[in-house]
Amino acid sequence: MGWPLLGETIGFLKPHKSNSLGSFLQEHCSRYGRIFKSHLFGSPTIVSCDHELNMFILQNEEKLFQASYPKPMHDILGKHSLLIVSGDIHKKIRSFAVSFVGMSKSSPEFLHSVETLTISMMDSWRNCKAVSFYKEAKVFALNTMMKHLLSIKPEEPIASTILEDFETFMTGFVSLPLKIPGSAYSKAVKARARLCSTVKGIITEREERNVGVTGGDFLDGILSNQSLSYDEKVSIVLDLLLAGYETTATLMALIVYFLGHAPNALEKLKEEHQGIRKCKEEGETLNWADYKKMEFTSNVICEAMRCGNFVIPSGWKVFPILTAVNFDATLHENPLEFNPWRWFDESTSKKVSPFGGGPRLCPGAELAKVEIAYFLHHLVLNYRWKTKADEYPLAHPYVQFRRGLQLEIDPIE
Repeated sequence: MGWPLLGETIGFLKPHKSNSLGSFLQEHCSRYGRIFKSHLFGSPTIVSCDHELNMFILQNEEKLFQASYPKPMHDILGKHSLLIVSGDIHKKIRSFAVSFVGMSKSSPEFLHSVETLTISMMDSWRNCKAVSFYKEAKVFALNTMMKHLLSIKPEEPIASTILEDFETFMTGFVSLPLKIPGSAYSKAVKARARLCSTVKGIITEREERNVGVTGGDFLDGILSNQSLSYDEKVSIVLDLLLAGYETTATLMALIVYFLGHAPNALEKLKEEHQGIRKCKEEGETLNWADYKKMEFTSNVICEAMRCGNFVIPSGWKVFPILTAVNFDATLHENPLEFNPWRWFDESTSKKVSPFGGGPRLCPGAELAKVEIAYFLHHLVLNYRWKTKADEYPLAHPYVQFRRGLQLEIDPIE
């Protein structure tokens, strides 16, 4: 059970290569089996690295299990966050996230916005020998969400302010809850307060000016909804920004990293996108039908999630480590190998749960996949890249790259 109060939390949070279980889980599973007892985040905890039990837990939330986060995380996430709430409140708030994704994922406005931002970023690299890709991915992902949800353009000063606060927020999101000045946790709490203030200011301005937004009037729908409190409205906007920023950017970076080490997969991906481009006129934009043709692209996205191991722990007292099964040799052939072709076998999707499950199934999964697929289309057709020899993703437990994923890039003529 580890140390008093801290338990084994420090060992659990120790950074490790994200394409591995890490020494903590490897040693505990080896000694005690794939289900064991520990003390994490201030609570006695049953830790499960077993796929069958994890699925049972997810499918029985609100029946046999109640999702909860340690108290210190409430101060970072806010009491109305979709990750914190449960029961009827969770269903109500989640319905707005589902509505946003449903209205956005295939809308011409959203698809055009994603492609425009993608092309703009690619063009900005033209005279560069190298780029810090993880940073670029974060800027791209957050700009996409801010533009579509809040009508904030990338060049507006408020965009860089929001990005800086989100970076501070994520650094302290899963950290030791030390309420002392200068700690990552303390900085994260203050960053969330600033983000709340910023979003409140935007919402107030929209209400006073009665200005519609480009997100299919989604924000107007939230603001006019009488069943939501003001704080719930702010929390929904923050949840959507956070989900569209951190997980999407991290997955983009992992895909680029793994493709840089898998030339066969990269060539197959390029062939798929060359085929799509050949069917279009010069300068013609992509559409929803084009996205639905990106079958191997979808496999690449899913395989990067399996190999990247980047799901942020939920801190449940019955703690399902959903990513632990990703490297289970009894479920996956050569589990450490990046192999998108494995997803042509339909049984693979039943052996992993990268987007969660049950009531906690990620509502924005399809939106993220569309955004990443569009980005990959232009990336593989316009650039070659190499990663540094000593670069690799670290689970911290959120994903970081040792050098920010520095890429040596070369435009394709």
